Amino acid sequence: MKKILIWNNKGGTGKTTLSFQLICEYASTHPESKILAIDVCPQANLSELMLGGLNQGGSRHLLEIQGKVPRPTIAGYFQIRLPSPYTIPMFNVFDYVSTPNDYNINIPKNIDIVCGDPLLELQSTAISTLANTQLPGINTWFAVISWINDFISKLSGQYDYIIFDANPSFSMYTQIAVAAADLLVLPVMADDSSRRAIQNAFSLVYGLKLPSEIYAKYAFAEKLKEANQPLPKVHLIVKNRLTQYMGAASAYYSVLTSIDADVSKLLVSNPEIFDFTTINNGVVEVRDFQTTGVVSAARGCPFRNLKAGTLDLLGRRVQVKEEYRLNCIENMTMLSHAVFNE
Repeated sequence: MKKILIWNNKGGTGKTTLSFQLICEYASTHPESKILAIDVCPQANLSELMLGGLNQGGSRHLLEIQGKVPRPTIAGYFQIRLPSPYTIPMFNVFDYVSTPNDYNINIPKNIDIVCGDPLLELQSTAISTLANTQLPGINTWFAVISWINDFISKLSGQYDYIIFDANPSFSMYTQIAVAAADLLVLPVMADDSSRRAIQNAFSLVYGLKLPSEIYAKYAFAEKLKEANQPLPKVHLIVKNRLTQYMGAASAYYSVLTSIDADVSKLLVSNPEIFDFTTINNGVVEVRDFQTTGVVSAARGCPFRNLKAGTLDLLGRRVQVKEEYRLNCIENMTMLSHAVFNE
């Protein structure tokens, strides 16, 4: 079972859209595989997409799930950990797992999800306090940072892949997701803020280029090292939402080559954090999905199941061209091959 986190600490890089399309594409073409999505995000956008999107009742279905007892969301699981932060309580792991196809027939049946939940924000301070409590003989930080790993240990190997979608922060709930992952996929955009964001991501996760030695002993990487636990490997950098016409002289090209240069330097100085050895093996480009992507997300319908033609979008008629839909599928097939090493 491989555990893959799709994350960047910068918003707007398309990580949730990529997560949705990637999970559905792989599941559609590999019906024998079982995938669990874990939405570690208070906005729960991936959950809403899986449950039907804006146009097909995704928000309503998510509220319905969040109203169940026990609450079958990531925050519902965290809720039972708050009174038992350092020892694993008795619980049925599948009380917290939903099957999107029960709500949205466009989603392959071999996908399950632990839904996101706005309660994560309310829980964040309590989780941080528990992690930083000093108790003799207990590494409280590591006990808390292992909550999702504790959850996964009860799944009895029923899934081939676990895909995490986490929000653009490095709050405690994000760190819990990072600690559970084997591999990290970093989406970036063709802008300079993305270049800074990827540098920040390497600093936050791997403790690289910290502004002062003062921060070193508090760094996430150092704490995991003290607990003899591995960090996730950088598996892929996804240059996302590239425009169709992007010549060598464009500002986009300049920024993206700068990102390549930064990563190339790290491949030499810190090869241990990557599971690829050259830029060509670790970077992929994904074109902008444009109108097809908007319609796909609004309808909670992945590209492979989306019908071309004139479709309803919140009372408006929108044209989805078959050529563009096939281009989107081609992009996701390429990304699926890269992420799942096919």
